[in-house]
This record gives sequence, C-alpha cells and structure tokens, in this order.
Amino acid sequence: MAELSFNTLDNLNPAGKRILLRADLNVPVKDGEITDFNRIERIVPTIRELSDKGGRVIIISHFDRPKGKVVPAMSLQPIAEALATKLGKPVSFAHDCIGPDAEAAAMSLKDGEVLVLENTRFYPGEEANAPDLATALAKLGDVYVNDAFSAAHRAHASTTGVADHLPAFAGRLMQAELTALDTALENPDHPVGAIIGGAKISTKLTLLENLLEKVDVLIVGGAMANTFLAAKGYNVGKSLKEEDMLDTARQIMEKAKARNCELVLPVDVVLTQDFIAGAPTTVAGVADIPDGWMALDVGPETVTLLKEKLSTLKTLVWNGPLGVFELPPFDIGTTTIALEAARLTKAGTLKTIAGGGDTVSALRHAGVLHDMTYVSTAGGAFLEWMEGKILPGLTALSRTLERTIPI
Repeated sequence: MAELSFNTLDNLNPAGKRILLRADLNVPVKDGEITDFNRIERIVPTIRELSDKGGRVIIISHFDRPKGKVVPAMSLQPIAEALATKLGKPVSFAHDCIGPDAEAAAMSLKDGEVLVLENTRFYPGEEANAPDLATALAKLGDVYVNDAFSAAHRAHASTTGVADHLPAFAGRLMQAELTALDTALENPDHPVGAIIGGAKISTKLTLLENLLEKVDVLIVGGAMANTFLAAKGYNVGKSLKEEDMLDTARQIMEKAKARNCELVLPVDVVLTQDFIAGAPTTVAGVADIPDGWMALDVGPETVTLLKEKLSTLKTLVWNGPLGVFELPPFDIGTTTIALEAARLTKAGTLKTIAGGGDTVSALRHAGVLHDMTYVSTAGGAFLEWMEGKILPGLTALSRTLERTIPI
C-alpha cells in the first residue's frame, strides 16, 4: 500500500469551531438493547478531547442498512443516549443529518457541546457518495474529523465526499488504527508472522497472496487449512474443504517457498463425526484422518509447534480463529495460542495486532482481548487493508493536504 500522509488532531485547534466528526456508531443491537459498547467506548477519547478544548462536536454516522429510506428502528437516537452515558455529559440529537433541523441544531451548539445527527444512510446519496449530500453535510461544520477507520473502505458521502469541502483530520482512533497497521505490515520488526484462519481460501485469497510478500511465517488454520492439506494429498475425511481451490492452494504453497515465507499447516487435528457440542472427539495426525470424521480444531502437537513459532517472532498479525472456537471443546487450539500470544506481548517480546469480527470474538472468549498490542474492530476495512487495497477514506484524508483550505 502506498504511504499516505494526513493531518491529526495535533494539527487542529478546535476551540470555537464546529467539528463534523465521522464516527462509527454502528453497534450491535438485539431486542432494542446494545450488546457491545466497544465502538462507542473507542470514540469517546476523540470526542472528549475535542469537547474539552472548546470544539462544538457534531457527530455523523451510519447505523445498520436502511437502504436509503427512513427506518425508525434504525435511528441513532438510542445510540446517542448510550454515548451520553459513556461520555458522562449531555449529548443532543437531531432527527435529520442535513437540512433545516440539522443546521439549526449545529448552529445552536456552544463550545464543548456534543450533537449526534440522524443516520446518514437514511439518504440514498450516502452510499452513492452523492455530491449534493456531501455538500449539505459539509455545510454543518468548519472542519472535518474522520475517526471511523471501520468505514474507511467505503467511498461514501460521509467518509470521502465531505473531505473535498472541509479541512480534514484523522481522529485519535483512526490515528491509532493506522499506527498499529503500520507496525504490523508496513514497517514491522522482523521476523513477522501471520495467523490466518477462516473457512475458505476463496474469501481470503487476496489476503494470503499479499501476506506472502510481507511476512516471514504464515500460519494457516481453520477450515481453510483442510484445503491446503487436501492439496498436499492428505485425506481430510468429511472436513470442510474447497475442492475447486486445490490447485490454488498448491500455487500459494509454491509462491511461499519461492519467496522464502514459511507456510505452517496443522500437523494434527481434533476430529469428530458430529458437528454438535459434546460430541465424542479424537485426535489424529493429518496423515491419519479416517473417513467419516471432520477436523474442527488443531491438535496438541500443532499447538506446541505454533507456540514454538510465536517464540521466534517479533511481530504477529492475526485474522481468523484456528478452529470452531464457538463450540467447545474445539476452542482449545485458538484459546491456547491466544493466551501464548498475550503472554509474549505482555512480556514485551512480541507485538500482536489482531482484527476481524471472529478474531475479536475469539480473543474475548480467551480473555485476552485487552492484552494484545492492538485489536482492530474495523472488520472489512481491516481485512481490505491487509489485502493491500487502497481505502477511499484514507485517500480522502491524504488528499486534503494537497489543497489549501483556511481553518
């Protein structure tokens, strides 16, 4: 990925200014209750800094997928109330993100006050990056701060279009994400390793190929490891595998060898005949998987091998679990390696950068979510960055440096 430069809050005096802050308030909600406050909690430092320094903070965000229509159940109002609790101060709410109501609410803000605008995706122009919506949003602020790395892979009006109209800055969460990702792959301490899990090679092919150019050790786990094992000629029983990706798996292994990247596969696996909790299990070497059995986790010999590999690394990037961690006892492999990575990280010998929805859940399950160097909650943006793709939201922040806009 090309190196991008951007302004941070260190370059901004927010006092008296209307700060149009793009946050990610798209938190999981079930039966009307927020089930995970992580994204709200992570945006608080940026809001608090801007507010404490006298900025008038106007927050824009999407929530769920209303597809350009007003859907009351997808209103940001309950999220604004939760934000006020986490922030420890009042947060006002406008029932639109543009137009007279939004403008009146934005103009009436006093120094240090915080306002949340309604869901930007209530307008079809948001996801289409419509110039008129970007212009209308920009009208509300004096400067633009993007603190939503998790939406940086989307070229939407609120993530890229607005930056064409206002001086643009990266918020503290965005800055932390980019610093962590730079540490992970762009300017890492070697040796660098990656753990890549998941079900299918086909969904992570670009990622695997990009990592071959960046890392010294590539550890493959999850069901996608079965496809690699099958490509090497092993019988994997009724384990999940992609029959049409066997040639691709062989090509990846050849590329790894040519680029002097050590590709590590399981040497033994935990097997079961039934994909249910409490089903009988057995452990077998990868050359001895019987018909009718499926691999759902890496085995103890593999765990020992991976712990040895981690001890040789200085940097680790992790995306995807090693097994079906949601279904005990097939969580043992992922949990054990997570605990080891956390131990090495706390000891100061390893920098661990992890991301992706399943990865975050697995680390939380292991009790080490807060013991890694950095854990990204950015999901798709984290994955696309690891694939080496250019993220429109980052390009927009960088682009503002090329223009002279008075602050």
